[in-house]
Amino acid sequence: MIGLSSEPERLACSRAGCSVTADFRIEWRNPKIHSADRVKVWLACAEHREYLENFLSSRDFPVNVVQLSPEDAP
Repeated sequence: MIGLSSEPERLACSRAGCSVTADFRIEWRNPKIHSADRVKVWLACAEHREYLENFLSSRDFPVNVVQLSPEDAP
């Protein structure tokens, strides 16, 4: 069937132009517009984790980085 695959879906890095499988969840929020219970998530590969974390931190957004485990795969 078209569109069906036996391959499991993978979590891809959120960095523009990157399609590498993510190793980290970057949880963040913009406190100017989001309440404390509203958390957004970006995914990051090892190469882009620091870039994405620094991008958010430089804007004074609360950031929490969590390493993904195999159980996190869809």
